[in-house]
Amino acid sequence: MIRKVEKKDKDLFLTLGQEFYSSDAVLHKIAAEHFKATFDAAAEGSPYLGLFIIEQDGQTAGYVLVSLTWSNEAGGLTVWIEEIYIRAAFQGQGLGSKTLDAIQKEYDQAVRFRLEITPQNQGAARLYRRMGYQPLDYLQMVLDK
Repeated sequence: MIRKVEKKDKDLFLTLGQEFYSSDAVLHKIAAEHFKATFDAAAEGSPYLGLFIIEQDGQTAGYVLVSLTWSNEAGGLTVWIEEIYIRAAFQGQGLGSKTLDAIQKEYDQAVRFRLEITPQNQGAARLYRRMGYQPLDYLQMVLDK
């Protein structure tokens, strides 16, 4: 169902990432170097992230990228589901909920799982609500360097 990336998956991840960042699930595209840096960190075993390939019946269905942080508010380890991408041909087959379940099992010591969605991604919002996720009324701000 999901498996950690291996070094041989680099080109596959780069393709999947480009597909994801060309969808309405994101606000804008990102630099190609970001995909490479993310993959390299994951393949080298960084403790800050997890990168998994989603498979069904021996075919690549997508990927999920998580980052790990500690939350005083939540009282422990928080898993940010940074990116979850399921190719169109595999959507509507329960892979979204199976992937979220698999991530929760992979990080069973986490006290919170957190994600974000774009306003237009209502299909994902319905899935997340069905899985028990609730809106969090914080506005996010970033400082990119």
